[in-house]
Amino acid sequence: MYHAIVFLPLLGALLAGYFSLSHKHSASAFVSIVGVVGSLALSMIAFYDVAITGNPITVDLARWIVSGDFDASWALRFDTLTVVMLIVVTGVSSCVHIYSVGYMHHDPARGRFMAYLSLFTFAMLMLVTADNLVQLFFGWEGVGVASYLLIGFWYHKESAHTAAMKAFVVNRVGDFGFALGILAVFALFGSVQFDDIFANASEIAKTDILFFGMSMPALELASILLFIGAMGKSAQLGLHTWLPDAMEGPTPVSALIHAATMVTAGVFMVCRLSPVIEYAPLALDIITIVGALTAIFAATVGMTQFDIKRVIAYSTCSQLGYMFFAAGVSAYPAAMFHLTTHAFFKALLFLGAGSVIHA
Repeated sequence: MYHAIVFLPLLGALLAGYFSLSHKHSASAFVSIVGVVGSLALSMIAFYDVAITGNPITVDLARWIVSGDFDASWALRFDTLTVVMLIVVTGVSSCVHIYSVGYMHHDPARGRFMAYLSLFTFAMLMLVTADNLVQLFFGWEGVGVASYLLIGFWYHKESAHTAAMKAFVVNRVGDFGFALGILAVFALFGSVQFDDIFANASEIAKTDILFFGMSMPALELASILLFIGAMGKSAQLGLHTWLPDAMEGPTPVSALIHAATMVTAGVFMVCRLSPVIEYAPLALDIITIVGALTAIFAATVGMTQFDIKRVIAYSTCSQLGYMFFAAGVSAYPAAMFHLTTHAFFKALLFLGAGSVIHA
């Protein structure tokens, strides 16, 4: 069952892509919707099993990368944090898939669009079920690629493919920091497995590291680098410029990526790594300040916009600032609660905006 939650959308994406080659758009829509709705149904069962009855589980799939001391296995981690995200991702994605059937009805490439949506959903599920940092990075880059394909779906529009490229490049800036953060964690802990990292965080908190000739607490540096990755993906101040431009994609894309799933990956990552970041007070202060500044700045800019989707995009940016502010003051349950509620109301706002634009 747990395997199916993650891999049903991938199967739907592959079949939808295959059917779209022969222009069987109805078949593409059907298989992609069945895959995601099936994943949602199984996620609800997993939520009951893991979160309500308290049975967290880790499902080993395969050995992945083994090189010297480095060992990253392929495993799916289902704990309370994961199953909450599963409900959010599969719930919003199911709504968006069904909505897209009507919204993209007149588009000649709608089968390909449905395949991209399911591929994005698979990458996001890989991200939230990751059991180690390398697997998290795989899902992280997967949603980046899928968002590039979705934002630039109407590639004949100059503004759309420019926005897609901008989103991809700005995210790479953040991802460079994230990759350095993962390297720093491996250098300190000798492992990328979450359980190993969390178990040894208190010991490593006492060590220092040389950075540009300066000695600083090792966990502070690693946490700040990881947060830079979250800043890119979650459009925090400085790396926020891609988010409003990404409204050039079809409205279902805006609802899926820029309301519910991809932009909240940074918040999820900070909450997932909270046992480590708690030992880095400077990093927590930076997260708090950046989150607060983003919340104020984006809300202010949003008041000057006239395009309906850009207004909602800046609102998303502002709400993400609130989530990071909560995480920065160690209120991780509040951050995740806001993430969950925001996902659904913002997706509905975008889908409502799409109906207004069509009308």
